Amino acid sequence: MTTIKTVSSLSADLDAPTQSLLGLAALAAELAAQGVSVKDLFARTGVRPWQLEDPQARISHRQRLTIYRNARALSKRPDIGLLAGARQRISDYGILGYAMVSSSTFGEALTFSLEHITMAGPVVAQISLSIEDGSAILRSHGVESLGGLLPFTAEFWRSSMTALFSRVLEAPFPSTRMIFPFRAPAHWRNYERMFNCPIDFGAESMEWHFGASLLDYPCPNANPITAQVCQQFCDLVMAEQPGEADLVRQIRVACLNSSTRFPPAKEIAAQLGLSLRTLHRRLAQDGLSYQSVLDDMRRTVATEFLQNTHLLIDQVAERVGFADATSFRKAFRKWTGQSPTHYRRAG
Repeated sequence: MTTIKTVSSLSADLDAPTQSLLGLAALAAELAAQGVSVKDLFARTGVRPWQLEDPQARISHRQRLTIYRNARALSKRPDIGLLAGARQRISDYGILGYAMVSSSTFGEALTFSLEHITMAGPVVAQISLSIEDGSAILRSHGVESLGGLLPFTAEFWRSSMTALFSRVLEAPFPSTRMIFPFRAPAHWRNYERMFNCPIDFGAESMEWHFGASLLDYPCPNANPITAQVCQQFCDLVMAEQPGEADLVRQIRVACLNSSTRFPPAKEIAAQLGLSLRTLHRRLAQDGLSYQSVLDDMRRTVATEFLQNTHLLIDQVAERVGFADATSFRKAFRKWTGQSPTHYRRAG
């Protein structure tokens, strides 16, 4: 067995607003077709219908699970998860979807999606990707915490990802086997029709199998420039902090539009139509400096990668804008008081 990637997908604080609403539009659309309003779908969650259209909106893990419970209770059909997931489009996953579809190979698209899985609203503690006897296997870990909501979340997640992967490949996704740790529901035949592969129920694990050779399959819409821009944007989204100042958010967007990920203050000031002095003054009013904003962005993205992926230290260093691993290690120790390696082990 060769483990390619393992990610820890949930925040330690299940009430923290760390997840976007990516993917929920398809669920709302399926329920709307059944005569259920978005307002009812979001009842007792604190989430407002207009937030579906707000890319900055964030919800917690518990809020997402409540939305799922509402969907299951309100739907007129027991296979609501399968039906809703099948509606997913690339645009429903925003910049993450576009980053995937423009990747060079399906393997690159898949590993990128796993590295940024927190953007897609995961509901399990950990996801791993491994190669065993010519099969690629995605495993979901910690599913027992979902209790009775597990069948719905499994249906919605698998159906959503099948639809998304099929759009990345511009062809039906060739799953070879799916394994679920719950009894076959009354609509089990819909699984076979939806996934077009053998289905095992009542297992001790939750797995998704497909041919490992698919990882090398070229994506039909591969575009290295688009992929780079989208991937950079996803990294910056991961660094967002709830309630951050408008100027900080503008700096983040300006960094995205720069030819270099973390450009000098003079360049950003020019992009924002400010003098360098005004930029520094406005940041100082919030107790910030330009360097502290960049460092916070780098630190947040770096800790996300160290906690949730198996990227090598020099790969993390490159992703957060350092020329070499030595400089990154020095900066990371300054930010956190720990080396990247120790931080990863402690997490």
